[in-house]
Amino acid sequence: MPKVSSVTVPYASYLRVYEPLAAFPEPERGHWARYARRSDHPSYQDELRRSLADLVPTPPVPVPVHESSDAFVLEIDGVLCVCPWRTRLRGWQAMGELAGQLPPPVLDAVLPPVLRSQTAADYEQWLARNPDARPWIRTSTWQVPLHWFVLVSDEERCYDRGDEGAPGASPVLRYRTPMVQARRRVARGLKTLRDALDEAPLIEGLVDVGRWLEEFHPRSLVELDYGGLVHALPADELDEDHSAADVAEGIEALRNGDGEGAGEAYARLVERWRAVRDLQFAN
Repeated sequence: MPKVSSVTVPYASYLRVYEPLAAFPEPERGHWARYARRSDHPSYQDELRRSLADLVPTPPVPVPVHESSDAFVLEIDGVLCVCPWRTRLRGWQAMGELAGQLPPPVLDAVLPPVLRSQTAADYEQWLARNPDARPWIRTSTWQVPLHWFVLVSDEERCYDRGDEGAPGASPVLRYRTPMVQARRRVARGLKTLRDALDEAPLIEGLVDVGRWLEEFHPRSLVELDYGGLVHALPADELDEDHSAADVAEGIEALRNGDGEGAGEAYARLVERWRAVRDLQFAN
């Protein structure tokens, strides 16, 4: 499928799960096996551009009429792993979150109430037929949620500045970890946080993402990808960004009863990501 545009969209980060091909039932398994042999796999930027293009018509199309047949694919130790886009399902879920993100007048101007109501009704009917549906991708705008960093370690960090002289080259900052390791880190992190804190957004986020991870094959791969944020931040800031190490340091300090050390790690994280979120309102 041709790209909608070559414009870089800078604001979205992603948490993805790649499941082994054997985890998919037929005929979907056959589809992904054939898809993986293609040489023109689209990128996350292509996915985001297509979704934004659907908002341009009048009225806008907040949720695709048909589910995407695209995916991200990886081969790990000879095993083909697939992360379906499922843009229709994710579109419905994003619609449900908009009310808490935009003032009512702005929301009504972007997506009229009648359109939102019809979209919600469509989702309810679809969900009744697909009660076990879940997305393989979670998206966040203008930040990487702090609880995502609990799933990974600094040793799994991969930062490539990209070759500026090569056509189509792009910087990448991501972490990849086996599912069993991600689940283990969630469990250990939750125990420490619950022992040290009465309640916190970090705990709520970890509980939610932990339940989500349980939906997938145990031999899956979890990927935390800064996505388009690498285009919004200077290379030196990305080079110095070791947020997973800061989160791990803070949790370890809590485990050892070091409240001061935990506070210092948290302060570094808050300052770093506040600066990133401020870019949203730079214009």
